[in-house]
Amino acid sequence: MKTKMVSYMLETLPPLTEAQRAKLRALGARPDSEIDFSDAPEMTGEEWKNAERGHFYCPVKRQITARVDADALEWLKAQGKGYQSRINAILRREILEAHRSAAK
Repeated sequence: MKTKMVSYMLETLPPLTEAQRAKLRALGARPDSEIDFSDAPEMTGEEWKNAERGHFYCPVKRQITARVDADALEWLKAQGKGYQSRINAILRREILEAHRSAAK
């Protein structure tokens, strides 16, 4: 039997049922001592030193049409294969910089 994959955007998640809310409240009320961490042991300070934030983050890609200055496009393409990924990396860098500046 073939199963259908279901996905939701954060803004369009279906509301929780009262039964789901009750289950979450019950889980939230349990003491930490009842949590089984055997399959996910606590990380040491040494391990956190080498942690990378967002290492497994994979945003959803959307196809767009954008007008780009011809010389900018030629420069990107001259770098070799992957000019669209480079455009995305440049935009991502600017987004992160804007977030850092706003946080200060």
